[in-house]
Amino acid sequence: MNILVTGCAGFIGFHLSGRLLKEGHHVVGIDNLNPYYDPKLKKDRLSMLRSFDGFDFHRMDITLRDKTLGLLETGSFETVVHLAAQAGVRYSIENPFTYVDSNLVGFMNILEGCRRSCVGHLVFASSSSVYGANKKMPFSEHDMVDHPVSLYAATKKANELMAHTYSNLYKLPCTGLRFFTVYGPWGRPDMALFKFTKSIIEDKPIEVYNYGKMKRDFTYIDDIVESVVRVMRLIPDTDNGWDRSSPDPATSFAPYRIYNIGGSNPVDLMRFISVIEHALGKKAKINMLPMQLGDVEATWADATDLEHAVNYRPRTSIEDGVKYFIEWYRKYYRV
Repeated sequence: MNILVTGCAGFIGFHLSGRLLKEGHHVVGIDNLNPYYDPKLKKDRLSMLRSFDGFDFHRMDITLRDKTLGLLETGSFETVVHLAAQAGVRYSIENPFTYVDSNLVGFMNILEGCRRSCVGHLVFASSSSVYGANKKMPFSEHDMVDHPVSLYAATKKANELMAHTYSNLYKLPCTGLRFFTVYGPWGRPDMALFKFTKSIIEDKPIEVYNYGKMKRDFTYIDDIVESVVRVMRLIPDTDNGWDRSSPDPATSFAPYRIYNIGGSNPVDLMRFISVIEHALGKKAKINMLPMQLGDVEATWADATDLEHAVNYRPRTSIEDGVKYFIEWYRKYYRV
């Protein structure tokens, strides 16, 4: 297939692009290589993708309407996987307009480009953060998510609403994927595993929020990619049984679908730290801190719908996933 992957130099975009290229697809990747974290990491990911003959890269910003629409209108893409976004809950507290530009304006440009070029399937990244203040566990796609606790979460919820609107108006098949705490080799330096590993190796204290009383449904990158690839092949159709008097947020009368992608196995933060310590062979110095604005105590994915739809659910253990990350980290940084 001819596939567009936005955010191809990002963590998930890099791994997904590599998988698609190995399968023989033609991948057009776009990324603005912004300095949210060290651009060298992005450039090194990109250099690996450039080794494939079927890869074409465009350095561009999806907030630029004419360039984004132009690429989509001339690209003849069968599938678009939209992963480009300004990530990070805490960063959104200090830099709100960045999220409006990238996650709202940028996504609008992608939607309009897909409509104009009659893309066969738009798969886009949402986030577990949309569950916000929800306390019912595990988090289900069939639950309402109307109380976000960060601007990042609000922009991801908005993406789902915007996609549904285009799916309804123009019959654009759209699938939104709520990722749960993705980790693994080539991961983002702003994520806990990366920061903890770096600090422990350098004999610096790690910052542990909410005094360690946190749980996260960590999901290994290979499980994310396998799930995305399978979902790409599953083009959503209208749900003729959709009940307007009792609307289901996960499905629709339009060709639209939402899935959780998570390990369905929340891990206590302190256990997570002990797994890192074991893999490194070194104890962490811990600085306990209160809960941060916009954060939540726990995440837990109900991945039943994903398993039923594509016959797969994430399966990598936290012990194996952390080990694979640390092996990559030591090799990449030569420590």
